[in-house]
Amino acid sequence: MNPLINPYIFGCKGISLSKQERDFFRETKPVGFILFTRNLRDKDQITQLVNALRQTVGYHALVLIDQEGGRVERLTSPIWKTWIPPLEICQKLPLGLAKEAMGIRYQLIASELIALGIDTNCVPLGDIAFAQTHPILKNRCYGTRPEVVSEVARKVADSCLTSGIYPVLKHIPGHGSTRSDSHKTLPVCNKSLEDLKANDFQVFKELNDLSLGMTAHVLYSELDADLPATLSPKIISLIREEIGFKGLLMTDDLTMSALKGDMLSRAERAFNAGCDIILHGNGNMNEMMQVAAAHHVKQPIFDTKAKQLLESRIKPLPIDVELLEERHQEIMDTLTS
Repeated sequence: MNPLINPYIFGCKGISLSKQERDFFRETKPVGFILFTRNLRDKDQITQLVNALRQTVGYHALVLIDQEGGRVERLTSPIWKTWIPPLEICQKLPLGLAKEAMGIRYQLIASELIALGIDTNCVPLGDIAFAQTHPILKNRCYGTRPEVVSEVARKVADSCLTSGIYPVLKHIPGHGSTRSDSHKTLPVCNKSLEDLKANDFQVFKELNDLSLGMTAHVLYSELDADLPATLSPKIISLIREEIGFKGLLMTDDLTMSALKGDMLSRAERAFNAGCDIILHGNGNMNEMMQVAAAHHVKQPIFDTKAKQLLESRIKPLPIDVELLEERHQEIMDTLTS
């Protein structure tokens, strides 16, 4: 792996790269890129964009997307499959069938992503759906109990991995116990450490072996009254020690309004807290330049883990798409029978 690869994941503005973006990415050498709806038109265009991103930096950079199925899916119909929100499936089906359905879902999603050159999906969600969970998150969750969410999330992660896709575990250490949308404001969780350990943390502990994870832009008032998890050394330490997550820990998108200050200060505080990778998704060049200018010392695991991800590509197991679609439909039919 090129030793100059840096701990950033950047977005781009449109459906192709501008000269300024090419020059910037070539110079900054981010470990990966993330795609949003604004970047996606059709299969040929997306493949060309993904290839251009990797050709620009000169290595097989990670290319991420949020393709959860349900309300959060960047690739949409009629070109790509549409899915029922996860919570509806997992609440209405017995656990065994729910796991099977969700496993099939992410095998089929993976086949669509692999065909485009995308190799990383920002799933599974380890967040638990509580009565107070904000609607922006609630129907994306897999259940209301940690043991259910853990089992379904593991199935999702395993389906991604066997299908050639790197999963990203989110939102560590748990976003479900909040009433606000972190895209717009800073959510607050007032749970005690004991309550968090007994519930929210449990899911992430069960999946702490995954290679990629994402922080929550949430203020856990009983753990750190001043800083959200993404910027909190105290909470990043809990993620590492109590939850035991040893993989690469990326921030949730720094452009979200839950965080305050310019991008330079956001990035520096996240690095100082112990995050391994900065995720900046909106493609704003001035902001990306601030992120790249942030003073940081790479976390010790970055080079090792990034090397493993970039050089040891996952070989997808062959699947029978038609057979999987038929089985998925059989499971869905049980919901109305």
